[in-house]
This record gives sequence, C-alpha cells and structure tokens, in this order.
Amino acid sequence: MEIPVNKSLGDAEKGMLRDDAFKGKTIIITGGGTGLGKAMGTYFLKLGANLIITSRKLDVLQKTAAEMETEIGGKVLALACDVRRYEEVEKVFQEAVAKFGQVNAVVNNAAGNFISPTERLSANAFSTIIDIVLKGSVNCSLAAGKYWIKEKMPGNILNIITTYAFTGSAYVVPSACAKGGVLALTRSLAAEWGRHQIRTNAIAPGPFPTKGAWERLLPGEMAEKFDFKNRVPLKRVGQQQEIANLAAFLISDYSAYINGDVVTIDGGEWLQGAGQFNGLEMVTDEMWDGIEQLTRAAKGS
Repeated sequence: MEIPVNKSLGDAEKGMLRDDAFKGKTIIITGGGTGLGKAMGTYFLKLGANLIITSRKLDVLQKTAAEMETEIGGKVLALACDVRRYEEVEKVFQEAVAKFGQVNAVVNNAAGNFISPTERLSANAFSTIIDIVLKGSVNCSLAAGKYWIKEKMPGNILNIITTYAFTGSAYVVPSACAKGGVLALTRSLAAEWGRHQIRTNAIAPGPFPTKGAWERLLPGEMAEKFDFKNRVPLKRVGQQQEIANLAAFLISDYSAYINGDVVTIDGGEWLQGAGQFNGLEMVTDEMWDGIEQLTRAAKGS
C-alpha cells in the first residue's frame, strides 16, 4: 500500500523542540522497532535521549537500533520483551537502569489488532489483543510507577491509544475494548500518582498509515476501497513527524502541567464520523474470507 504524503505541511514535518530537549533523559518505548514507535524513538534520539526500544522480535529491534545510531548517533538499547509478562518488563527496567542510570519516561506503544467481524474471532484471538494492549500497558506502567516511587523521582507515562477508545468502532472490538481500558488507566493513574510527580497522558491518533501494520489490517484491494483520507476533514492522513512532535512535547518539561489528558491527533476524523472501521459494513462474507486468507499470509511472511 502506498502511503500518501502531503507535500505542503511546512514546519509540521520538522522537529518541534530544541535539539537538546531530552539530553540526559532515558526513555523506554514498547513496540519501538517499527512504525510509529520507531518514528517517535528516532525523534527522541535526535533530541538527545538515551533510548530503549522493546518488542518480541529482537532481530527487528537490533536492525532498527543500528540504523538509528548510524543515522543520528546517540545510544539505543534493543531489548526483547513480551509486555504480557511482567517479569520481562521488570528485566527491561533493570537493564535500562544498569546501562543508563535511570529511566525518565515510558511510552506504551506496543499493540496488536485484527480487523474482523467479531463473531469470526476466537476467544483466544480476543484475549491476545487485550493482553498485549491493556495488560501490557498495565505491566509497563506498574513497573515504572513502582520504580519512580521507590527512587523518589518524577516520571512520565505516555499511552498510545486511538480515537475509537472513546467512540467505539465496529470490526475492531478487541482493540477498542483494550484501548478503552488504557484510557481509563491513563486518567486513573494521573489522579493517583500525580502527588508523586508522575504524569500520565495519552495520544489518540486517527489515521497514521505505516506500511507493514496497515497492509496487515487492510490487505490487497481493501486499502484502496477503504481510503481513510476521505473520512478526514483535512483530506489527508497524518505524517509520522506530527505524532513524534506531539509525543515529545507530552513527555517533555514543556508540558509539566498536563496530566491525565488525552490529546486527539486525527485531522478531525472522529468528529466527522465516529468509529474508524464502521464503514466496513459494506464488506461481504466472501470478501471477509479473502481478507482472512491475506492476513494469515501476511502474518506468516
């Protein structure tokens, strides 16, 4: 799928903060080897951060870390971690502190999704998404909070959710449930841990296509038939630097009085029509059969 690019964004495609804004800061990003996680991590590194990127695929992480360090410089630690397992999350914190001395911020970006009629999903498929997205965010937030409170130091949690966390959406029900839970987690921890100077915020992106993820979600001809930019009042999708700018701001000292908020960045899409995938009601059973086959093939590649 070709990702459309808007060539008239001007300064929106540039970095937002001063070059040394994250100097001396250490940031963990889950799901940091690809897509939006990689885009955010690249920008954090440019701002001077020490970076830890995690996912279950160490080979992908190591390739991304090498690319980042070659292109930008700085220090990137690639660590395999299944966020569904708390002991693996704790080990990431231990290794991060051992290498960099401290952790200042965590970005809960790891995710999974299926586009499918809910009745076609197995209970295991449903549970898998909830475990990665909700349980994974809980595990990382809990490990971070325990560490910061014990060390009596401020901290920052940024959760990447989605607009259908608060609108709901057909055909992505496991993801909507999980992201909705992360939204509640964001607001609840902000209220409870604010007294420890731990800020918890979230970003709710609309359409930010990344090649690998969106080809799995909308394989084959579906990507062209279901053109997201037609749902957005600005008539374009988001560019990766735009979400990287917002993420950097929310974990920086410039946003020190923002706590428990969810910032939507979707070009106004959810105002025009709630539920990103509701339009898939036009898909026939035969088309869903084809989508399932293409999705399995993509997962196996």
